[in-house]
Amino acid sequence: MLKKLIKVHPSDNVAVALTNLQQGEIIEVDGEEITIQNATLAKHKVALSALNQGDSIVMYGVLVGKSGDAIGKGQVLTTANVQHDVAKVTQKTGTINWTPPQVDRFKGKSFMGYHRADGQVGTQNIWLFFPLVFCENRNIELLKEVFEKELLNKKEDKYRLLLRSLIHNDGEQDELVKEPQQERVFDNVEVRFISHQGGCGGIRQDSESLARLLAGYLNNPNVAGATVLSLGCQNLQVQVFKDALATINPDFQKRLLIYEQQKMGTVDEMLSTVIRESYEAIAAANEIKREPAPLSKLSIGLECGGSDGFSGISANPTLGHTSDLLVALGGKAVLSEFPELCGVEQELTNRCVNDEKANKFLALMQAFEKSAINAGSGFDMNPSPGNIKDGLITDAMKSAGAAKKGGTSPIVDVLDYGEYVSEPGLTLLCTPGNDVESTTAMAGSGVNIILFTTGLGTPTGNPIVPVIKVSSNRELAERMPDIIDVDTGAIISGEKTIEEMAEQLIDLIIDVASGRIKTKAMQLDQNDFIPWKRGVSL
Repeated sequence: MLKKLIKVHPSDNVAVALTNLQQGEIIEVDGEEITIQNATLAKHKVALSALNQGDSIVMYGVLVGKSGDAIGKGQVLTTANVQHDVAKVTQKTGTINWTPPQVDRFKGKSFMGYHRADGQVGTQNIWLFFPLVFCENRNIELLKEVFEKELLNKKEDKYRLLLRSLIHNDGEQDELVKEPQQERVFDNVEVRFISHQGGCGGIRQDSESLARLLAGYLNNPNVAGATVLSLGCQNLQVQVFKDALATINPDFQKRLLIYEQQKMGTVDEMLSTVIRESYEAIAAANEIKREPAPLSKLSIGLECGGSDGFSGISANPTLGHTSDLLVALGGKAVLSEFPELCGVEQELTNRCVNDEKANKFLALMQAFEKSAINAGSGFDMNPSPGNIKDGLITDAMKSAGAAKKGGTSPIVDVLDYGEYVSEPGLTLLCTPGNDVESTTAMAGSGVNIILFTTGLGTPTGNPIVPVIKVSSNRELAERMPDIIDVDTGAIISGEKTIEEMAEQLIDLIIDVASGRIKTKAMQLDQNDFIPWKRGVSL
């Protein structure tokens, strides 16, 4: 029989509705009867005891808010009767002992990856085109059109064909004329293009930050090499980019082609040279073949977007256990989205391997929150209308569920935006909670797979890193099957455990990392790239 309410942690004084509840229903939780006071939608929270104004609200075992008004036992929590509140954290107060999960099932397993000279292993083999400044975006788009048309077996644009049929047949022909598919020129290399609005204007620090991000993309193991376009007069000078690359990898050995338009004359002269030399480099990259690699060479990014009230009890804990399994196997995991760690700082601080890492985490959190407050905002304004509608009514409540993506393993490193992951184990990376800004940053820090949970649905992908989309509920997976790769709704229904779903997810990760399966975001050609300007972005 499906549970109707779930108490996530023994110390919680609220429970999550697993299904729609009717006013007057009597439900037993921990041997105590709860009479539902209001019609309550699934994913929302119900008070397990009477709360006076100002009382603490505890979920996942941490403070997630306080009662703005008196809340009766069995009453639903809303933005009208709950206020944001978090525990104050100033230092590491203890050490959390970790017992790694059993990984015998995965010992000795491997994936088929692209081995790089620096020891990293890619899950893809990509030749990347990007500009150092927005002035070159138009040239990047011209190159994209040329290379994608001639090199790649691109999926035909059915929407263009639909419009064509409407134009030529007065909208009466439903069957679209099929265009012949073009054979791929190269089978072992992908060509991707990114553009951006930075590199000049703004403040110099923004350009330096962008340089570190782009250098991280080039150093990412999924990238074989790159063609880079520069105008010449911009803030993000070629040397600034090269310096950022040298900082990340002093012994960088990939093929790198850089072109500066103001030194090359006409657009035609530059693009003709770019096309000839890039084609040669892409052909050479095509010679790199997949070879077996241990699972310790996997580096996973942990992301959530379009979260709902089930995310913290199904999809996110699944990622958490997956992270623990890969860490136990010697791999790397990265947890980002600092605004969505607000309220769980003490647990994360205590999980840091030493005081230096703990203090860096707290300093980054405090600086980020201060910048938000100075701009007239704050972490308490993080939950989106969609989050609130589906039961995440305070930032701390959202954060407590979001942090479950990081599992329980020790935190071996803490990185600021633009820094590159190097240590096996779990790393914290300072990014906004914005989905694309966060996934963009994780790819720039070296992850070769991104796991992305969602309760509401989001098509987010990345140009160089496969994104595996994990649904928190079955309804979403059935409504939007074109964007969801894994459905953890079976955890809500009680059909599967978190541990079972995590093992299933690792099997999929191995297939995606080996190139045997394309994720839904890859099939949709969803290649999102948004750098973070260090102003306020929640």
